[in-house]
Amino acid sequence: MSLLANTLCLLLFFSSSVLRVAQGSSRGSLGRKNGATTFPPSLLGDDGICASSVVIHGYKCQELQVTTADGYILSVQRIPEGRSGNGNNQTKQPVILQHGILVDGAQWLLNGPEQNLPLILADNGFDVWISNTRGTRFSRRHTSLDPSSKAYWDWSWDELASYDVPAVVEYVSSQTGQKPHYVGHSLFIRIFGISEFVPKGIPVQAFLKLVCTHPGVDCYDLLPVITGKNCCLNSSTIELLLKNAPQSTASKNLVHLAQTIRSGVLAKYNYVRPDYNFMHYGEASPPVYNLSNIPHDLPLFLSYGARDALSDVVDVQTLLDSLKSHDADKLSVHFIKDYAHLDFVMGVNAKDVVYNAVISFFNRQFN
Repeated sequence: MSLLANTLCLLLFFSSSVLRVAQGSSRGSLGRKNGATTFPPSLLGDDGICASSVVIHGYKCQELQVTTADGYILSVQRIPEGRSGNGNNQTKQPVILQHGILVDGAQWLLNGPEQNLPLILADNGFDVWISNTRGTRFSRRHTSLDPSSKAYWDWSWDELASYDVPAVVEYVSSQTGQKPHYVGHSLFIRIFGISEFVPKGIPVQAFLKLVCTHPGVDCYDLLPVITGKNCCLNSSTIELLLKNAPQSTASKNLVHLAQTIRSGVLAKYNYVRPDYNFMHYGEASPPVYNLSNIPHDLPLFLSYGARDALSDVVDVQTLLDSLKSHDADKLSVHFIKDYAHLDFVMGVNAKDVVYNAVISFFNRQFN
């Protein structure tokens, strides 16, 4: 299978497109009833991400849909130009932005237009496409399955890598006639560092709201326990994050992440019973993803922070070790000593610290 992306930019750690190149018991979503998540509504209304987070700032935005090969209908937002209406779309470089787990595409837009990556890219002449994975608020449709059914939630990041990412990349490529750049923010949760991760079927957002309103509890101060000590967030953006997250995902997805964390091996979903694995893979154990299959000449930008508790420097070094054979002039590594997990998408200074470097990286590949 060929990679349709022009470049790959990873803010922190792994992204689905890396897995797509590298490779391959039904459970419901993180929730209770028939596998359906029961999180309360978030800050966004039914009008979608364009209306709530893009158009209000004076930018054009299109709400689009992409159907995967296995029938999931994904929400995609396109920001074709900057606020000043700069340039011809046919000459613009397309960029896909992919969010991480338990959030959706709105995470990129929580800061103001001068501080969030999608609108900064648009103002710098890029054609921006925001992808939303299956099961999140605006990507909860299917050609034949109902989100209230267990069958709808029978997937993990294997399927995100095998179906969601290729569907969006191929759609953007077909619409623009170009190979898009691809930016991914951490999907994995400290894959090589945590001994255990056990998802709980509770309405997490309601729980957070209850905890955060309790006297003496400051959720701004709780975040570092999870993400590491973020250097550069403001309180209003934190409030928006807590209103917008967590987004739905499949319990199977979290189980798969837990399997990877426990084993330290990047492999397909383990059905535990050898006969079940054999039925799905033709072998008793799940196949291991081979990161050496990533094309050695694929332009790759990796940015990570010293304070990140979810993808620490040891984790990133493990990834870099697997990329030792990558062409040196195609691999850019960007280390930020003051940054933690959320600074990359919500930091008030991210434009100067990260995004300008990303734009320079893209432009180097284009010229």
